[in-house]
Amino acid sequence: MRKIAILLASLFVFLGMNASPKETEVTVMSYNIRLDHVSDSLNNWKYRKDNAAQMIRYYQPDIVGMQEVVKNQLDDFKARLKDYTALGVGRFDGKEKGEYCSLFYKTDKYTLLDYGNFGISENPEIIGKKGWDAGCERIVTWAVLRDNKTGQEFAAFNTHLDHIGVVARREGSKLVLDKIKEIAGDRPVILTGDFNGTDTSEPFKIITSGLKSAYHNADIAYGPKWTFHDFGRIPVADREMIDFIFTSNDIDVKRFRVIADKPEQSYLSDHCPIIADVVISQK
Repeated sequence: MRKIAILLASLFVFLGMNASPKETEVTVMSYNIRLDHVSDSLNNWKYRKDNAAQMIRYYQPDIVGMQEVVKNQLDDFKARLKDYTALGVGRFDGKEKGEYCSLFYKTDKYTLLDYGNFGISENPEIIGKKGWDAGCERIVTWAVLRDNKTGQEFAAFNTHLDHIGVVARREGSKLVLDKIKEIAGDRPVILTGDFNGTDTSEPFKIITSGLKSAYHNADIAYGPKWTFHDFGRIPVADREMIDFIFTSNDIDVKRFRVIADKPEQSYLSDHCPIIADVVISQK
């Protein structure tokens, strides 16, 4: 009997040593929410905020990278998304002024190991400075997270490239890649954002020299092939995908969706949110 017990114990140890490595599943969303602007009339934030929060609660992403978030919108989301922790600063002063590139993550699923922001300019340590030929100040918000269940660490970055500056988009893309290498090290990486360019643009080509597009590498991709629609004003044939989720090559993308949901008599934003289910295999 004792020999049998020893053999069984040895077998369990052997099986444990040769078991498949744990996998960490992450659902990530990128969402340009459109800033709260009085000119939007019936598409104003006050008419959209409840639907925007309800959409996030429905899809239950683990991480959300948002763009064009101003302080009152951030506060609205905090009040409605109690399961999430919000990170970020305003791009004008590194505090509360101007648009945020907010990162939201599920509080009970992750431990925050590190967090920060940097500017997209010749002096990235300074927030509130326009870079190159940019029309606006631009920033990146990032976080290093640990999955509380698997122990897997990874880094998430969120940004919004300039809409005017050709040089700013090019040099900003290079800067983002360089800072990702510096901050993430050998950890897996997820990058979300509005890149103000399609998959044929120079920024896309620069970023995909170091990361891969979730949309183009997903096992299954669903939804329209565009994200920006200007509250439905752009003809469908002229709409383009300028919002992307990128990952490092050690992350498998299982599913990707452009969320074209439209609440009754309203829009979620002038952009469609995008969402991806990805898997990180532990080394």
